[in-house]
Amino acid sequence: MDQFFTRIAARIASAVGQPLAFVVAFVAIILWGASGPIFGFSDTWQLIVNTTTTIITFLMVFLIQNAQNRDAAAMQAKLDEIIRAIDGARNDYIGIEHLTERQLETIRADIEQECAPVGAGLPHHTDSLGHLIRRR
Repeated sequence: MDQFFTRIAARIASAVGQPLAFVVAFVAIILWGASGPIFGFSDTWQLIVNTTTTIITFLMVFLIQNAQNRDAAAMQAKLDEIIRAIDGARNDYIGIEHLTERQLETIRADIEQECAPVGAGLPHHTDSLGHLIRRR
């Protein structure tokens, strides 16, 4: 079931991310709007587009979230492999994406403080980056 959903979700997400999907949706809305006078702008006419767009939006939220979760997991696995493969990298950073927001903020602040120029107050990101480059 997982593989089936992943395959279907990836295909649909890829398809609806194409310009043609936007054009099809835009044309459908134009046709719906143009049909308004034919149906007298009735409540049923309005309900059709409202219901259709609500259902599509509801389903797309799950597909987009699935795609983002897979992309994030793949990115984390790649970064973990890079950390593992580089001598001198801190292997204890592998898997930190599972920590709480507060724990991640503490780690980030510690890294910035470590990279700050000696005697500096609050580290500036450009100073930290420069220090990291020089440290290499």
